[in-house]
Amino acid sequence: MKAVILAAGYGTRLQGDVAADPSGRFAHLVGTAKPLLPVGRCALISHWVRSLSASGCADCVYVVTNALYSAAFEEWASQFTNVKILSDQTTSNEGRLGAVACLQLAVKHFKIEDHLLVIGGDTLFKEDFSLRKVQERFSELQAKCEDSCLLLSYQCKEEETQKYGILEVDSDLRVFCMKEKPHPAETTSRRACPCFYLLSKKSLTLLDNFIEEKKEAPIEARDAPGNFVSWLISRMPVYIHQISGRFDVGNLSSYVECDLYFREKLQDVETYMM
Repeated sequence: MKAVILAAGYGTRLQGDVAADPSGRFAHLVGTAKPLLPVGRCALISHWVRSLSASGCADCVYVVTNALYSAAFEEWASQFTNVKILSDQTTSNEGRLGAVACLQLAVKHFKIEDHLLVIGGDTLFKEDFSLRKVQERFSELQAKCEDSCLLLSYQCKEEETQKYGILEVDSDLRVFCMKEKPHPAETTSRRACPCFYLLSKKSLTLLDNFIEEKKEAPIEARDAPGNFVSWLISRMPVYIHQISGRFDVGNLSSYVECDLYFREKLQDVETYMM
């Protein structure tokens, strides 16, 4: 299995918060891409690379970034032997390709023909999360149908449905609908879907179809990777694996919460996420 970490965002909210912070405590974060933010004892993205490598879940990790942060990611990646960096060549948030186009770019550039783990570069999970358990669940689904894909899901609060993609599933935990940021009254589900997908090798061929179909749509309709997943649900069997929660580093307060957890609450750093 291969892994693609989507890291081409510009972190505009976080950088705005850092610039507006009067304390000056976070001045060292100015101009730092979110996946490269220090979280605990290492960069956020390093937690993923170390866990993916140690668990044997992925033999190669591809990171898609932008031209603004490409050099910083190349410097960071020099400490690993199984990480490759790809720039989408964009230089501003306004000119971004969008996450799905970045995923397609990685698949084509690195000629990926294997099952693919897709990870949001600003996301980490809580300590009960296990890559091995996720991989076991995916293998079980693949044994039944080679088209099967797997998403993660956790229970969010009612007032949080309008922040996330919400999954509706049947009794077999197969997804039949994904609603993007619905009002609580629009769905009985509270299953939020983070950016962590195990896509079957067969599903990767549909990336071209999605991009072609959405080429005239505004960036918002094809940016978030959840847009592709939502589109995929009616075309491939997609199931969920349930977890307890995640850290989504979107602004300064969420970064502080995440960093604090890894500094003071994480019990076993060596086996984290494995």
